[in-house]
Amino acid sequence: MRILISNDDGYLAPGLAALVKACEGLGQIDVIAPEQNASGTSNALTLSRPLSVYAAANGFRYVNGTPSDCVHLALTGVLGYRPDLVLAGINNGANMGDDTLYSGTVAAATEGYLFGIPSVAFSQAESGWAHLPAAAAVARSLVEELIAGGLGEPFLLNVNIPNRPDAAALPRSLTRLGRRHASEPLIHQLNPRGESMYWIGPAGDAREAGEGTDFHACASGRVSITPLQIDLTDHARLPYWRQRLAGVQP
Repeated sequence: MRILISNDDGYLAPGLAALVKACEGLGQIDVIAPEQNASGTSNALTLSRPLSVYAAANGFRYVNGTPSDCVHLALTGVLGYRPDLVLAGINNGANMGDDTLYSGTVAAATEGYLFGIPSVAFSQAESGWAHLPAAAAVARSLVEELIAGGLGEPFLLNVNIPNRPDAAALPRSLTRLGRRHASEPLIHQLNPRGESMYWIGPAGDAREAGEGTDFHACASGRVSITPLQIDLTDHARLPYWRQRLAGVQP
């Protein structure tokens, strides 16, 4: 078994070290992660400048780019082989609902999936790394189960783990993505020269967080596992658009 691990919090993040340690003994592990925190970079690839791959003292490799850059470079030449599994995380905070569209952690796993490799993204439900060893134990257990059952066709799983010391003993739920309200307003400040600068506002509160969603599972003390897909087509509304737009072909 050959496993590639990446993240979006950077190669020095505690969550990355915890995931790597949790996977020890499962096979050959290679780590290629961003040089700096790259949260919120989604599936961005760096096309405007060359990228460099460096070796860290802890044995990890890091890239001066995005999480997608890391996995893309790994799979197109840096590793020199095709891994059996791509893992991302453990992220410092939740990646649920609309967050998955922005998440660098989910993007790293998505890049593996786009190359036809089974991939899993792991996140803790709250920021701060509280009870990280317990979250790592959840990751280990799930990876062991996936390997034991046979990896088979490519899949993409998004896993969110409550920050609890008993996380490894919590029930697991298969969930769908919830939805958030729109983001809070931007934050406006002045720099020392009196010029305006802006910060992206905090994420909105959960709007659709009922039974069956990832939000509900974590709030109820369960590990949320959401299978994801890449197809963004609004299949249900294709007939509507055929009627509305004149001259379109099926």
